[in-house]
Amino acid sequence: MWRPLSAQCNTSDVVIVGGGLVGLASARELILRHPTLSFSLLEKEKTLASHQSGHNSGVIHSGIYYTPGSLKAKLCVQGAALCYEYCDQKAIPYKQCGKLIVAVEQEEIPRLQALYERGLQNNVRGLKLISAKEIRDREPYCRGLMAIDSPYTGIVNYRQVAQSYAEDFQAAGGSVLTEFEVNNIDMVKESPSGSKEGIKYPVAIRSSKGEEVCCKYVVTCAGLYSDRLSEISGCSPEPRIVPFRGDYLVLKPEKCYLVKGNIYPVPNPQFPFLGVHFTPRMDGNVWLGPNAILAFKREGYRLCDFSATDLLDSVSFRGLRKLVLKNLWFGIGEMYRGFFLSAQVRQLQRFIPDLSIADIRRGPSGVRAQALDGNGNLVDDFVFDGGIGAIASRVLHVRNAPSPAATSSLAIAKMIATEAEQRFELI
Repeated sequence: MWRPLSAQCNTSDVVIVGGGLVGLASARELILRHPTLSFSLLEKEKTLASHQSGHNSGVIHSGIYYTPGSLKAKLCVQGAALCYEYCDQKAIPYKQCGKLIVAVEQEEIPRLQALYERGLQNNVRGLKLISAKEIRDREPYCRGLMAIDSPYTGIVNYRQVAQSYAEDFQAAGGSVLTEFEVNNIDMVKESPSGSKEGIKYPVAIRSSKGEEVCCKYVVTCAGLYSDRLSEISGCSPEPRIVPFRGDYLVLKPEKCYLVKGNIYPVPNPQFPFLGVHFTPRMDGNVWLGPNAILAFKREGYRLCDFSATDLLDSVSFRGLRKLVLKNLWFGIGEMYRGFFLSAQVRQLQRFIPDLSIADIRRGPSGVRAQALDGNGNLVDDFVFDGGIGAIASRVLHVRNAPSPAATSSLAIAKMIATEAEQRFELI
């Protein structure tokens, strides 16, 4: 659809939609590369980093899990190094507390050794295999047969990182507009009063309140709404975003001595998620979990949060139905552990036997924007898309920026900026 240009339309050369870590890092990277262009960032909430970026575990991942040579592996290793460097430059506090990936059963040891080899191929710094005694030296209350020690894994407050990205962007001349929920992207039909602005800024972005921003080019980094925002400009409905909520438990303050660094299980390749783990936080708390269950709302952080539209969108998608069938018992187990704390505590006791249900309380939740294809496969790599028709060459949709996007945000931003430069021929 073509839209007449509003006389009150704000204008920018490039607009970035989405005020999470990926959107903010990309906006920052673009404006630093192209200081003579004008940039605006649009965010639908009152504050930045309100969703995935502000509800994650806070871990700076090392890049051990991912297929050697894959973009995901390269960006995580690069992104972790850039994250530490950036935090040092900006005096953002972090802790390089390390991580143990612990095998607690004999059958897990071959998988642990294969994971170690994968980490070496990915050039993850400082990895080593350690014995049961060395596990106890590192984590006195943890029990295991063998573990991978990843000393360069760390923790940080990603809300603080996101805010710093925003400050960099604004200091370079960028404009941030909050409470701007995009519900339409189309081409300007004509200019008011014979103005040439419609030719110069041919893309109109309209909010749910009727506000309008006009620009030459658009980059969307919309996370949980990336598929819907892409469809606005005529893109394919797939990959579809299906929201999975992860509920954390929290150690009571007097029990935080049980955990020093990150403690993770050996991932089971038969299941789509990592499994419960122990995560220290910058505020001194320790999070345990999460589980992974279908959220009944895209931004549903509580069990009672519900959206008929979001739920119908998920359950009507054939990809989700196929994923559920392939992982039925896993899904049932996750739901059971979500309702009954004792079941989740039993999983955690495999690593720290001294832990009891009296030591924990329910904690916060996060919602993961899981991209699925029509065959029920988790989309594990980055997906870029344009629009159709006249708008195609002026829009870049980041359809999927998979975990660990927080760790990799600065490296991902470089890739997105390069993609935008090539598509839009920015100079």
